[in-house]
Amino acid sequence: MNNLERKDKIGHQDVPIGLPKQVKSLCPECKKVIDAEIYEEDGKIWMKKTCDEHGDIKDLIYGDAKLYKKAEKWGFPDPEGIKKPNVEFHDNCPNDCGLCSNHLSYACLSNVDLTNRCNLRCPICFANSNVAGYVYEPSYEQVVEILKNLYNTNKPGVDLQAIQFTGGEPTIHPRFVDIIKAAKDIGFAHIQVATNGILIGNSLEFAKKCKEAGLYTLYLQFDGLTDEVYKKTCGAPLLKVKKQAIENARKVGIRVVFVPTVVRGVNNDQVGDLFNFAMENSDVVTGVSYQPISFTGRYSEKERINQRYTLSDLAHDLEKQTNGIVKAYRDFYPLSITTPLSDFFKFFRKEKPINITCHTNCGLGTYVIVNFNEKPLKPVPLTEFIDVEGLTMDLYELNKKGGFKTFTQLKALNAMRKHFKKDKAPEGLTLVKFLKIFEGIGKGHVQEWKMVIIAGMHFQDCYNYNLDRIKRCVIHYGAPNGRIYPFCTINSGPFFRESIEKEFSIPLEEWKKKHGEDKLYKGD
Repeated sequence: MNNLERKDKIGHQDVPIGLPKQVKSLCPECKKVIDAEIYEEDGKIWMKKTCDEHGDIKDLIYGDAKLYKKAEKWGFPDPEGIKKPNVEFHDNCPNDCGLCSNHLSYACLSNVDLTNRCNLRCPICFANSNVAGYVYEPSYEQVVEILKNLYNTNKPGVDLQAIQFTGGEPTIHPRFVDIIKAAKDIGFAHIQVATNGILIGNSLEFAKKCKEAGLYTLYLQFDGLTDEVYKKTCGAPLLKVKKQAIENARKVGIRVVFVPTVVRGVNNDQVGDLFNFAMENSDVVTGVSYQPISFTGRYSEKERINQRYTLSDLAHDLEKQTNGIVKAYRDFYPLSITTPLSDFFKFFRKEKPINITCHTNCGLGTYVIVNFNEKPLKPVPLTEFIDVEGLTMDLYELNKKGGFKTFTQLKALNAMRKHFKKDKAPEGLTLVKFLKIFEGIGKGHVQEWKMVIIAGMHFQDCYNYNLDRIKRCVIHYGAPNGRIYPFCTINSGPFFRESIEKEFSIPLEEWKKKHGEDKLYKGD
């Protein structure tokens, strides 16, 4: 298929489909927008581009061309876009960001950096005050204004907006608990914190205060199940305190998502162990969000390609390391495949869920259902007992023909029944139970059943940059300057993070004179 054949029978985002394809990218040296080609070679997917000043650049996009081609079939037409753009139409993407009217996807998750201070010194971290030489820590009042801006910029009719507090280590912000409460009062339906878990793990009382204020999920950095991994990724042995954070979250009723940063040769051999550990704790753990490392700074082509860990590598490693419980080709789809299901559920619940309309290259995932009272545990991917592709297509076509407004609940049940393979479903799991579980993903469990999402999100760096992904980014950052930025412009490409932080920061030495040295956690 060539670039002219990008529209197929299900419709598609306005991006080139098929190989080879031409996209806009960046020179990793000067950050100038340049042409790039994505193509297949030796069963893998590559990007190549040439900067007039800095020469040829080549990078690995996907380790498996077959899985890449499967994923790109399942993008759906772009949504209406954001409600209130901060910047009017322009042709300077990504260098005049924050958000402009060219941005096509509203946020499925909004982020606010509360500080760049941290109680660890992780070697792979991109947001560290000691590395930066300054402290960025917006006041409570500034954070509240950022939250209001984020909430009002989303698409009309979306109720279930989610907010995540990030850093640095956000829990060390002096008014962290007050900020959680403010987010809840503004109207955010789902509040989570991206954390190393140290404060939650060391203080059950702190965990209780966070829960009472409205914290719903710990987005817990969880790189592996050995202290050797944490010594490499975080500079300290942390396994004990992370397990205690899970236990404290369980006691107070906070959900947990494991967030491993995956580095080839460091912890990619533990992705299966992390899957198994999530299943064992599925009464409190709602997902694993694997994040292959992105490259900041200068790397030779050989270094990058040898260390590059792609989403297809993750899918195959999970298949091997779970002994085939999950299967790369059968189970993994881009996150955008959930769009028709979100449209479906909007007409059968009071609160309107968010559509995940990101580019198909951004993430891969699957859902696994587990009966956590059954020993030994027998996790079963949805694709084993649901015809995912058939269901997705039927729901998409029904919505195209007039929407679900005239679609009765009985007809909805019949449509789902058509693709439910009763003989393949786990024992005791009926269609009605399954629908209750699926409709309430992330809200706990139905009797003994729990749904766990297993996904990978590969954030861009300057070597594999694709502007089509930027315009459809669904993870947005709010800033004190009143603008909102896609994840891959604030942390790569133009690196808006650095300019924003410098504008609203004070020198590190000045901070230390006023507040003293931050206490570092040395590990267990």
